[in-house]
Amino acid sequence: MNRKMSWFNVTSLTFGFAFLYLPILILIIYSFNESRLVTVWGGFSTRWYGELFQNEGLMDAAWVTARVAFVSATIATIFGTMAAIVLVRLGRFKGRTLFNGMIYAPLVMPEVITGLSLLLLFVAMGFARGFWTVVIAHITFSMCYVAVVVQSRLITFDESLEEAAQDLGCPPGKSFFLITLPVILPAVLAGWMLAFTLSLDDLVIASFATGPGATTLPIKIYSQIRLGVTPEINAICTILIALVALGIITASLASKHRMMRAGQEAN
Repeated sequence: MNRKMSWFNVTSLTFGFAFLYLPILILIIYSFNESRLVTVWGGFSTRWYGELFQNEGLMDAAWVTARVAFVSATIATIFGTMAAIVLVRLGRFKGRTLFNGMIYAPLVMPEVITGLSLLLLFVAMGFARGFWTVVIAHITFSMCYVAVVVQSRLITFDESLEEAAQDLGCPPGKSFFLITLPVILPAVLAGWMLAFTLSLDDLVIASFATGPGATTLPIKIYSQIRLGVTPEINAICTILIALVALGIITASLASKHRMMRAGQEAN
């Protein structure tokens, strides 16, 4: 049954999407502004993209951010997947409530408290703050997101597939990598992408854990906009938006292709 949308719903959606995406659209448009004044249009130009790649401070921060995001997302995906397997497969083991609470605590913990507690830990242990302390900090809060995503997929996994493989002589470890992992791989990749995105976006926790030579891009941008927004910042933000949009489109196309192939195999 087709239902026509009322004027109220259309108006609400229009204002909602405008509120969300109009500022992003304005930022993208002004990244091609010829004028150095970011609020005054001076004509179309790609000048600031060239200036951006000559800005060593922003480029170094972008490189640090990419490395931190990749390393932390990869390690967080491994630990998060292991935690999800423990929660789903081991049943009601002793200490499950505590373990479950420790996994989900970073989801609701304020970032300021998480960052401050990590800072006190690094100081107490004598760790020199830098690249690896930021990586550890990002792993602590992104791992729980991976665990949630993978756990939701493991709950619906048919364990009889593993049992059949083991009955045929396949060791448990091999059956996991040959049967379970390919089935839950979309959830694992989704968890990795989520952890990677959260790491790219983080400002508060990284500001507590960072040190000399480990300035991430959000920290660099925040420190610069206190003195005023520059066209280079608009340019690098536009590049980040394009990369995120490309990732979303790629993931959507891959998911659609997977569903079409599964439908063809079912027929």
